[in-house]
Amino acid sequence: MPRVRIQKALSAAGVMSRRAAEAAISEGRVAVDGTVAVLGDRVDVSSQILTLDGIPVTVDPEVETYLVYKPVGVVSTASDPQGRRTVVDLVRSPRRLYPVGRLDVDSEGLILVTNDGALTNLVTHPSHGVTKTYLARVEGKVSPATLRRLREGVTLEDGPAQPVAIRVVETGRNESLVEVVMGEGRNREVRRMMAVVGHEVSSLVRTAIGPIRDPGLKPGQSRRLRPDETRRLLSETMGPS
Repeated sequence: MPRVRIQKALSAAGVMSRRAAEAAISEGRVAVDGTVAVLGDRVDVSSQILTLDGIPVTVDPEVETYLVYKPVGVVSTASDPQGRRTVVDLVRSPRRLYPVGRLDVDSEGLILVTNDGALTNLVTHPSHGVTKTYLARVEGKVSPATLRRLREGVTLEDGPAQPVAIRVVETGRNESLVEVVMGEGRNREVRRMMAVVGHEVSSLVRTAIGPIRDPGLKPGQSRRLRPDETRRLLSETMGPS
């Protein structure tokens, strides 16, 4: 792929206008492979890393990232030997895409599907601190004492587990709706945490991936992630873990 002027690459990526990109380059805010760029520099969008204010910018037109609302029963894989529907099936794209992390087959909510390997690594590695937010409907009323116990951390069969944050959203006669923010994504971790303290999860919905939310997205729907959303997501990965 031919090298293009940096301001053109930034504009084509939807990050900013060419004029704003030229100003950012002049101010020393743009770098290519770690070297501060100057006006007139070019970038190979397929192989070089372009950053703005230290945050990577996806400028390769071949790279696609989608936000998908996974319904219950759909598996979080690119293919399934049992022939079940996958999250990749929910995206209309000619490119070979993969899910970013996993979401249990009996859970629903937001998951990313992409062919951006760098973004996948940043979002899935625990050291980068990208949180996942869930709404868990559980059996019984969750007491303040139970919340304190969860905040302090509980022990599961594969090690300790502790939410970043947890709160009761609402309480019914025999159930509670609990918002849980997790900093890691071990297998069925929220369900197992709640079971340890005596509250079985009847339904689990992932409502956010880091700063990314979309309450208007319905089960089975997907859409392209906007450039500003990608930057906010990557900005979170660049912060302290």
